Formats: sequence, C-alpha cells, structure tokens
Amino acid sequence: MIELKIIVFIFGGLVGSFLNVVIYRMPKGLSVVTPRSSCPKCGHMIKWYENLPVVSYLFLRGKCSNCSVKISIRYPLIELLVACFAVFLFPPYLTPDDILISVYLFSVACIFLAHFIIDIEHQILPDKINIYFLAITVPFAMYTTPLYFWLYGGLIGFLGPFGITWLFYKLRGQIGLGGGDIKLFGILGLILGPMGILNNIFMSCMLGSIIGLTLIVSKRMNRNTPLAFGPYIIIAAAVQIFFPQWFEMINPFSF
Repeated sequence: MIELKIIVFIFGGLVGSFLNVVIYRMPKGLSVVTPRSSCPKCGHMIKWYENLPVVSYLFLRGKCSNCSVKISIRYPLIELLVACFAVFLFPPYLTPDDILISVYLFSVACIFLAHFIIDIEHQILPDKINIYFLAITVPFAMYTTPLYFWLYGGLIGFLGPFGITWLFYKLRGQIGLGGGDIKLFGILGLILGPMGILNNIFMSCMLGSIIGLTLIVSKRMNRNTPLAFGPYIIIAAAVQIFFPQWFEMINPFSF
C-alpha cells in the first residue's frame, strides 16, 4: 500500500509540473508542448534532471543552474499540491467505477487549480481549459447521472448567468460576467445539477461580494477595479464536489 501511494504521489508531482507549464504559457497564447522549458532570464534550456518535481528545486536551491536567478517557490508548491491531490483522490483498492470517478475528480482538481491561479493573475478563464473540462464532463455526467440532472443543470448554469449578463449590459452598457465565467458555470451545472448550480451561483456571488466589499473598505481596491470572479466560483464548486458534507453545513438552502 505504501508503495502504491508513493507511485501515486510521484504521478501527481509530474502532473503538477505540467500544470505549471499550462499556468505560465496558456494565458500568453504559447504552446504547452513545445519548446522545452527554459530560464526566462538567460534562456538556459532546462535539462530533464533539473525538471524533476520538487526534488530539482531543492537540489538547485531554488535557482537557475546557469545564471542563478531565483525560481519562484510557486512551482514546487503546485507540484506538491497536485501530488497531494493524487494521494487524496486515489485511495487503494479501487473498483473500475472508483477509478473512473477518481481520474475525473483528479482532473477537475487540476482544472480548478489552473483556472484559479490564471484568473487571479490575468483575469481570464482560458477557453482551452474550459473545452477540456467540457470534454471530460459530458461523458462523465451522462454515465453517472440521469439525463434531466445534467441537462437542466447545464442549461441553468449557462443560460442563467448569460441572461443576467446580457440584461446588465443592455441596462448599464457594462459587461458583468466574463465569457469564461459563464462557460464555467455551464460546465459545473452538468456536474452539480439544477439545485447544485443555483447554490453555486448564490454562494460564489455572496463570497465575491464579501471579499470585494472588504477590499473596498480596506482601500485595497476601488469600485472601478476589475475583480476576478472565477476563484469564487471555483471555491464554492470545490467545496460542493470534494467536501459535500461541509457544503451542506454552510448552505442556507439546505433543509
């Protein structure tokens, strides 16, 4: 069992290393496949043994082997976090159905992490990530839930925020939610179902309002400062999907 957990941990670290590439390159419109990773300062091509998750960072003492520029600690932290995701979501003695669910949930966790960081840094939820999310969610939802559950959930998740954003634009001439947020709501609706996505919309809006008002009151931002909304959607969805018992405890509509 210990050996299996070690293998799963290493696998998660490798996925985390790739996720670092996605988070860095995708918002810039760069390929996540080529070219090989290199130092952004001196252009030194990173060798395979310098790219081992977490281990290489410690061995290099957090610096480029060529120019000694500091490497952000974010990279090993993401690798370590994704490795922990893998250990948490791939328990031993899995049945075929358990493996399907675990692979899907691990993919969702990675998508959430990438979206979260990218939206905070660049205020976008990349379409390529949403397309991948949709591609794995549709067959999973069709296999695990009734037609009405995922179909109505998806329609409510997409059309509800889209309609509100369209109406807000017509009345105020301003765009409320970005297209990435609306698409993310729609995909989450496939997983969460009608009531689940309504709960998510309410909870993410409430969370965003609390954080936004707190930042305004503390003068860390003003009313005209754009606020990335994706992280709040993701936080609410993560609790709903990975810790449903916790969500039921804080959900005001739970009865």
